[in-house]
Amino acid sequence: MQNTRKREIRIKADSFREKCKTCRYGIIDLFKECERCGYKLLRYPLGEDADLGFSMKKDSDMVIFTNTCSRLAREIFTLAHEIGHIQLHMEDTHSFIDDAITISGRSADENEQEANYFAVCLLMPADEVEKFLDLEIMDFVHNKLTAMDIARMMSEFNVSFETVLNRLENLEKIDHAQRVWLDNERNQIRVGNLLRSVGGNGRLNEASRAIDIPYEYIDYVIYNYNHNAIPMETLEKALTCYHLSVEDIKDKLVTHPADHDDLNELIRGLRD
Repeated sequence: MQNTRKREIRIKADSFREKCKTCRYGIIDLFKECERCGYKLLRYPLGEDADLGFSMKKDSDMVIFTNTCSRLAREIFTLAHEIGHIQLHMEDTHSFIDDAITISGRSADENEQEANYFAVCLLMPADEVEKFLDLEIMDFVHNKLTAMDIARMMSEFNVSFETVLNRLENLEKIDHAQRVWLDNERNQIRVGNLLRSVGGNGRLNEASRAIDIPYEYIDYVIYNYNHNAIPMETLEKALTCYHLSVEDIKDKLVTHPADHDDLNELIRGLRD
């Protein structure tokens, strides 16, 4: 990625971040900020082996989905990645589906690399990382970071241990040897224990399995059912998220034979 393009992405990430409510260093609740910016956010426990998220343009709406079976820190990063796609790429492409390869940075696709760069700039801006190291770490230049320091940064920026290490190495705050040492220390102590030891946010290391779907999504579900994109069982499953039954919406339904249940079809049906 060329430096001029990185600069453009940092500007867009900073612009989005300026709209967000922040604490000392990190964004307080990116999920709420996403909705405040007018995006339609869907959070659903799709399964540990399923895709991590997607973003798409549906008519005039920007729709983002995150899989809540991911650890919360990873889900937050996925959300930041999908916001990056919307901010950077939606004029040329109408949808992106992301899995462990694209989110982890192992994809060679340029758009995926740019979305990841946007995500780290949004969640861990270079100046805020510099500020943390200056104010929170005693004599950072001479003292090596510990795994507990990384856990503190996790809680402050609402990111994973891996994301902190990646960002520090990319900003040349640690070298590869230090990264390996911190990674080994993390493996020995475990992230959950590290977060507890610093009074951090232990939820970052756990899957929330939250179900959070905009009310307008009912219209998408009904549309997909009426056009044979999803079966009755999937419609019923979606309606339970709103504490509704088929009886409550029967006047909007077209009767047709049942099909096989597949939640992935429900998600992909949004693109129709």
